[in-house]
Amino acid sequence: MRSQRPYHHGDLRRALITAALEVIAAEGPNAVSLRELARRVGVSHAAPAHHFGDRAGLLTAVAVDGYRLLVDELDRATDLRDLGGRYVSFALTHPAHFQVMFRPELLDRDTPALVAARAETRERLERGIAARQPDDPRLGGLAAWSLAHGLATLLLTGNLPTLEGGDPAELFRTVCTHPLFHPEPER
Repeated sequence: MRSQRPYHHGDLRRALITAALEVIAAEGPNAVSLRELARRVGVSHAAPAHHFGDRAGLLTAVAVDGYRLLVDELDRATDLRDLGGRYVSFALTHPAHFQVMFRPELLDRDTPALVAARAETRERLERGIAARQPDDPRLGGLAAWSLAHGLATLLLTGNLPTLEGGDPAELFRTVCTHPLFHPEPER
């Protein structure tokens, strides 16, 4: 007996990415299975492989999607503190993307779309840093990214008290004004 499943799904690629994001949000990226995603969206178990090849290909598409969303968010930044705040906000608004984007062992690292998306994100971050520290933006960039990524990760993993309705971007900006980051000049 033939399956009652329709031959055409519509935007199957997007449906599979959305289903993967739901699984990642609920159970983490290690729970993603192409067969289970096919079942969720109502297609044959072979259909996801047509679009992504394998699990790493699907997770790479999730990461590329995440980097593009992050670039859109970073493009709205008005200054370096806002850039970092938007980075933290992105992580908390898109936790499933964030979990995958920075796990290279899950991804096809050399996929051109991923390489391009990472480069575009890095360019946005470096541009924000260079505006503040034009002489040597690399070290400043590492410091800013470490602070933003670390704060985002601590918040996502529950290792900091909840914000209780607080704005994560504002928390980042507040942390940046801490005296530790503005030492007095040596005499």
